[in-house]
Amino acid sequence: MRPLPFVCLAISVPFILAGCGQHQGGTHARDACSLLSKEDVESVQKLPVNEMKSSEHLDGTFRISQCLYTAAEFSKSVSLALIQLDPHEHGARSPRDFWKEKFGPYATDKERREKAETETAENDKGPAPKKIAELGDDAYWVSNRFGGILYVLKGDAFVSVGIGGTDDEATKREKSKILAQKTLQRL
Repeated sequence: MRPLPFVCLAISVPFILAGCGQHQGGTHARDACSLLSKEDVESVQKLPVNEMKSSEHLDGTFRISQCLYTAAEFSKSVSLALIQLDPHEHGARSPRDFWKEKFGPYATDKERREKAETETAENDKGPAPKKIAELGDDAYWVSNRFGGILYVLKGDAFVSVGIGGTDDEATKREKSKILAQKTLQRL
């Protein structure tokens, strides 16, 4: 009688460890819509969310899962994207590597950050990203003509949060931070 439980345990341990290893390695695919509820968005935008539309695509390096929260007033809709390593691409650069390429120049000491901001302005690519403190492993607000997008790195994945509406940039940034914090709790 005793050998049966031991055999079952011996057979199941490799499967359990393999599953844990995949999740810790960042290959656990998540749907962006599972990271933020309709109620979360409604509480920030102060409008009902009519629909959540999920989409996903692989670009050869990354798996991008997106969720569009369509508000009753469409211009106040919210978009959330989760960028992870494509599970089918081994040895490809990671989202963290991509992050370092894009935001690394802005994360260093003050003198180098100011130089990067000046170069960005000179290249007419718009304003330099603004570092956001105490959010995920690293975070930046990137301004655009609609207000901006908040990018937040956590582990070997990152999310972007974009908020529509007529609020000023500072208000959109604060709303984005609230939604990003809720997202990170579920990531």
